[in-house]
Order: sequence, then C-alpha cells, then structure tokens
Amino acid sequence: MALEELTDYERRRLENIKRNRKMTKPRQLSSENKAPVTVRRSIRARGMPPDSSTAAGIKHGFLKNLRRIRKSHTSNWQLPRELCPLKMKDVFINGVSDQNFVKTIMGISKKTQFSYRNGSLTGLVEGIGGGSHNLVPESKDSGCSTRAWGSVNPKSIKMEENVRMVVPERVMVLRFLPSPHEKIIMAGDSLGSVGFWNVDVKNEDDDKGGIYLYQPHSGFISGISVQPFSISKIYTSSFDGFIRLMDVEKEEFSPVYSSDYAVLSISQRTNDVGSIYFSEGHGRLKIWDEREGKPSISLILHEDGIKSIDFNANNTNIMATSSTDGTACIWDLRSINAEKPKPLKSVRHEKALYSAYFSPSGSCLLTTGTDNIGLLSGTNYEDVSTICHRNKTSSLFLVCRAIWGWDDSYIFVGNLERGLDVISAAKKSTITTMRIPEISYCFDAHPCKIGMLAGATIDGRVHMWSPC
Repeated sequence: MALEELTDYERRRLENIKRNRKMTKPRQLSSENKAPVTVRRSIRARGMPPDSSTAAGIKHGFLKNLRRIRKSHTSNWQLPRELCPLKMKDVFINGVSDQNFVKTIMGISKKTQFSYRNGSLTGLVEGIGGGSHNLVPESKDSGCSTRAWGSVNPKSIKMEENVRMVVPERVMVLRFLPSPHEKIIMAGDSLGSVGFWNVDVKNEDDDKGGIYLYQPHSGFISGISVQPFSISKIYTSSFDGFIRLMDVEKEEFSPVYSSDYAVLSISQRTNDVGSIYFSEGHGRLKIWDEREGKPSISLILHEDGIKSIDFNANNTNIMATSSTDGTACIWDLRSINAEKPKPLKSVRHEKALYSAYFSPSGSCLLTTGTDNIGLLSGTNYEDVSTICHRNKTSSLFLVCRAIWGWDDSYIFVGNLERGLDVISAAKKSTITTMRIPEISYCFDAHPCKIGMLAGATIDGRVHMWSPC
C-alpha cells in the first residue's frame, strides 16, 4: 500500500510505531563497561573452609530424630492416668540402656559434700579458678541456702562451643543438678519429656554424648526440684496434673500426686525435706506432706495461676509467689491465715507475672512480667523499682525470665535480639549484653559453680557459659 493512500490516522500510527521501536531498542554496552557480577557472601562461594565448630551442625545424629522417636514411642504406649510407678527403662526413649546415667547419679549421691544436720545445710562449692566458697550464710532463725555465694565479673563469663539438643521440643524448665562434682543440666519440655545432659561426657559414641531422655509425663513440664543432699531423688511436675518422684536408686518414677488441674509450679524448702510446695488451678497453693502421703494444707493465694514459688535463703519461712493475675506476693508461712491469707508485701504489674525470685542474700525480690522487670529491696521490701525490658516472645507460654547470679549484684535475662542481658541491680540498667546464636529465654545459674550459666532455646537446645 502506497504511503499516499494511507489515511491521516494510519500514517500517525506508523510514525508512532517507528518512534517507539527506536526508544525501546537495546542499548549497546561500550567495551569499557563490565557485566554486573553478583557477589555471594557464603563462605562456600568464596572458597573458604567451613568453621570447624559449626560445620557439622548439631552433633549426634540420633538427636535429629528425637521428635520422631518420641512420637513413635507415645503412639505405641500411652502413659497411664492412675497413680502407678513407671520404670525408668520403660520411659527411656533415646537409647537401649540408661545404666551409665544411673551409675553416674548414684556415684554423685554417695560422694556429695553436702550434709543436712540439725536443721542446717553444710558444704563447699566450687568457684572461679577451682577455689572453694562457702554457701550463703545461714540464718539462726531457720533454713540455709543451697547456692554458692561469690562475686563474678560478667565479662569473664564466656559461652562454650558445645551445644546440645537435650529435649525434642521447647524447654519449659531448666535446672542444674546441685552437685559440686559434676556438670549435669536438667530440662523439661512442652511434650512432657525430661532430659539430662552430662556435660563432662566428651566421647560422642558413648551414651549418646551424655544425653538421657525420659517421657514420664504427657503435658508441659512445669517444674523440676531436687535437694542437694538427696541428688538421687528428683521431683517433676506437669500440666498433665501429675507430680512424680524420679527415684534413681529404685530406677522408677514414683507417683506422688495427681489432679484434674494442671500443676503449674513446684518448689521445696531446704529445711523441710518432707514437704513439697506446688500450685494448681486458679491461684491455689498446696503443701504435700510425705508422712501423710497427701496435701496437708491448701490455700488460695491469688486470683489466677501461680507461676513460681520461691523461698528466702536467709529465712525459709518467707515465701514469694508470682501469678498471671499480675501480682507478686511475699508471705510468712508462720502466720498465714488459711481462710483469709494476707501477704507481707504485694506488688502489681500491668500484665501477667511469670516469676518472683529472692536474691541469694534474701534482701531483694526480682519479678518478671511480660511488660518489664521489677525489683523490691529495703528492710521490708518497701523500695519498688521498675526496669524496662521486653520479655514476651512470639510463642505462647514463653517469657524471658530474669534470674539472679551468685550474689545480689547482677541479674541475667535473655532478650529478643539474640542476646543475654546482664543488669546491675544497683544501677537498675543493662551494663553488658552477651551475643548468642539463638533467642534464649530460660536460664539457670549453677548453684555450686560460680560463673557457670545455662540457657535454653525454643527448639530444645541448651547453651552453657563458663568463667574464663
């Protein structure tokens, strides 16, 4: 078709197409220009050797299958609901035999330096550099402490390279075995598993690298309690409503108590070996008497669940409780009224409280809520301070709980930025932060080794810090 025969519309259309083709024509790169190069930051792409400490990932391949092992175990055998003993070998789920663990605990129990005489606990604990330190000075009124007393420079505490998956799911409770001889960490998870990590076992092919896993419960583990002068007897409580005694000498989980309500916390006084203090339901505290074989006292202390029970090291008649009703209370067990309990001191947070712990000397009380950290001090705990700290994680039931170190100087608490904050109790502010690979929300300070800490993550891994 001749150009003259085109209409004005068609002629303008062709001119637009020609102009657009010129505008969209690919640009030719000059010889000086270089093609863009994507820079990979991984060490593999840069030809660098992997870090030997992390190249193998989590060691002990069997631990990767803990969740599968646990599921297959419980699918074939359900925990009984009645009060009956469970053989340790029947609920041992990460191996064929746990006899090395039994021998280790019984050996520790026989050689422990702690003794309980005339209502007081005596013994020595290990400090920085291997030296011995005394326990917290005893009160002439009552009780004693099972914790070491000594100062430590937080900057001298370093994270160790070895990390272990102790339990298959998120850790709900973390405790050191109160022994000056061995380093054994106890962890309870959200599936009802209780795991033990013997840190001193170095051979990867021996006894699963020091990991021993049991399934004594069917719900959240809410507490683990053990007396230092009776290492072979370990109490566990759970949301399934059971309290069980892991009696290593008998090699069984003996039944202690069962309830239709979840058992939310458990604790013991060092000068009251025959009683267990635990909470269940909405704010109810019960005291189980070993001689009677049942709870002897039942008190309603809060409007909602009691999340922690702690006793003053200087006077174990003084008890602290925290509750999801937002209050922390201090009680005197000698004068508490069963019908209308009245606390010596009560402090309220705007949101739920998850822990309240006395300092090693007993002169301060540390509270942890979802919104902040509280500190009570003074002769009658009349001085109340607030330390801003974000403690609530994105997971249900998981809150970064603050704990004391080995004196009244420092507070340790995890943060949501993969760090361990060290807070000065005097300055009421964070003085240093230790970086960690994962968010750790659950911590414990070794009661017999000054400067040794353990922290747990949401997937069952446990880290450990030791003094340099």
